[in-house]
Amino acid sequence: MDSANDHKAHNKTYESFIGMLKWSVPLVAIITLLIVILIAE
Repeated sequence: MDSANDHKAHNKTYESFIGMLKWSVPLVAIITLLIVILIAE
């Protein structure tokens, strides 16, 4: 088996996941905050 290719694929997947996480976590936090504010009114 060529472990170098597996490692490259792993890095690409990991970088994609982290990139998506950087945007999705703050977005979900903002949406949650807006919903809490709307409910509290």
